[in-house]
Amino acid sequence: MPVFDYDPPERFVAGAVGQPGSRAFFLQARGQGRLTTVGLEKFQVAALADRLEELLDEVLRRSGGTAHVPAAAPEALTDNDPLDTPISEDFRVGTMALAWDPEASQVVIEAQEVVEEDEEFESSLLDEPAVLRVRISPAAARAFTRRAMALVAAGRPPCPLCSQPLDAEGHVCVRLNGYRGSGAASGGGGE
Repeated sequence: MPVFDYDPPERFVAGAVGQPGSRAFFLQARGQGRLTTVGLEKFQVAALADRLEELLDEVLRRSGGTAHVPAAAPEALTDNDPLDTPISEDFRVGTMALAWDPEASQVVIEAQEVVEEDEEFESSLLDEPAVLRVRISPAAARAFTRRAMALVAAGRPPCPLCSQPLDAEGHVCVRLNGYRGSGAASGGGGE
C-alpha cells in the first residue's frame, strides 16, 4: 500500500480546476520535494471541512481552552494561491478519516483511495489502496477549513426556491414543477 505521508507538510490545501458546474476538486500536499495530488468530490471537500471544524471545536471544548487550538484561522496561515502544477492525480479518494493526536497536538487526516467492488475481491493483501496521510497543527487545520469552505461556496449560486445550483444555461426548478419561467407564468406574454 503506497502511503503518501506528510508530517507536517509545507502546504496542504483543497483546490479546484475548471468553471463552476464542471470543476474538478483536489487535495494537495507538498513537502520535502514531493507533491501529492488526490481527486475527490465537492461534497467530500465540504464534509472534510465541516468535520475538521467540529473536531477542533471539540478538542478546544474538552480541554477547557487549555489546548493550543485557535478559535479561528490565523491570518498568517492564509493560502489563497492556486494549486501547484502540474496537477497530476495520484489517486481518487474513497474514504477519509480524521483523528486528534493529543501527544503531538496535531490533526491527522487520512484520505484513502477508492476501491471498486470488483477490485476489492481480486486484490491481495499486498495490493492495498493508496493513502494520503497528513499531520498538521490546529492552526493549519483552521486555515485549511477556511479555504475549503470558501472553495465550496464559490460554486454556482443556489436557486432561491429549491436551493439547487443555478446553471448559466437555465434552471429547471422543482418548486415550480419544472417550469423554466419566461414571463408567461406571470401573464406577461407567451412564446
